[in-house]
Amino acid sequence: MAKTACTVPITQIILDEDIYPREGVSLKRVSMFAENMRDGFEIDPIEVQIHPEYGDKYRILDGAHRLQAYKDIGATEIPVHIITLDGLDPLLYAAKKAIGPLQLSEEEARNTARRAYEKNARLSSAEIGKAIGRSRRTVDNYIADLRAKTQVELDLKIFHMRRLGIPQDRIALCLGVPQQTISNHLPKMAVLPNPVNTELKQGFTVPQVAEKHGWAEPLVWSIALEGKRVDWGKG
Repeated sequence: MAKTACTVPITQIILDEDIYPREGVSLKRVSMFAENMRDGFEIDPIEVQIHPEYGDKYRILDGAHRLQAYKDIGATEIPVHIITLDGLDPLLYAAKKAIGPLQLSEEEARNTARRAYEKNARLSSAEIGKAIGRSRRTVDNYIADLRAKTQVELDLKIFHMRRLGIPQDRIALCLGVPQQTISNHLPKMAVLPNPVNTELKQGFTVPQVAEKHGWAEPLVWSIALEGKRVDWGKG
């Protein structure tokens, strides 16, 4: 991670809600910073990164209250540290910086954990917990439903690719996961189609079953027709 100190126009700095871990700014903290600035106290530079969508803008990683205080006192340029995160999650980096002066509230911690996991399901509970100031077990509770959904989606992708005859190593490569992960999911493949088969036998149509389970219709058709002889007649 690299850091570059410089001064930039205040109009080029954006508070990006996508990577801001708090629900809002505290007017009390803004007022405190503004008073210190007017009295000539030295204030730590705001940490920013180049905005991924706007090359001429920066988004805040740490310092939302200081930015608002600078605006309140009429500053036009402010000192910043431009941070290069080198792959670190910007939301979790911002969260870790935010808990220095004040812990995240329960709702802020939960929302940050869920937002981080939704963007990158490979993040562990320990990694998220370290950033937001919560235990691994607490993070597990925050994201349990999201993790379950991710696992189901992964099961379905593996199941589909296995039915296409794709070997484990290629499945792992395509999905960007270790081959051991594929091996760990394989025992589920035998029972995964059971609910679909049951509903097809009960008379539900392929489109109905596909919509209910979120499966592609061709995949449901492959199960519906498995083991059946299709007589295309004589041409």
